[in-house]
Amino acid sequence: MSARQNAARVLVATLTLSAAGFASWQASEGNGPTTVRQDGVVLHHPYVPTAGDVPTIGHGSTRYEDGTAVRLTDAPITRQRAALLARNLHSEEEARFKSSLPGVLLYPGEFDLYMDFVGQYGIGNWRASSMRRHLLAGEHVRACQALPQWRFQDGRDCRLPQNWGPKGCKGVWTRQQKRHADCMAMQ
Repeated sequence: MSARQNAARVLVATLTLSAAGFASWQASEGNGPTTVRQDGVVLHHPYVPTAGDVPTIGHGSTRYEDGTAVRLTDAPITRQRAALLARNLHSEEEARFKSSLPGVLLYPGEFDLYMDFVGQYGIGNWRASSMRRHLLAGEHVRACQALPQWRFQDGRDCRLPQNWGPKGCKGVWTRQQKRHADCMAMQ
């Protein structure tokens, strides 16, 4: 059964990131480097995910709720704090995302998918994207087709095998391919 048969597109303003969408985003972002204390508590350490990226902690968080940027010298955080931080930051981005698409209708799955994009690339890139322009024009398929254009990281084309090494950006490309395929499947 297609997404259209399971759910109708609804106003973006009425949608929220689903639990499955958040879990998928967490899985895509990963945990980064972790250690386990003697008492079994898992700690997430700040790190730079790929060359040219910014310091990150937990599940892709690049800043804290007060807006302070993550620094490599920051203390590690617990797994629970990592999940809470990610959820809190996603809630802030969700409000900005909704306001960027006044009057637009999306399937809940499309909402999750584009929120995943915002979580990776940021709301500024989203606002300037052709995907947003296409959605504002009611062109859902064209918005999906624009996803693979977002395959660059720090000036590298992440679809090229020479950029897939240990500090490479293959994940950027594979994540975009998955988003594109999932988006097209909803059309």
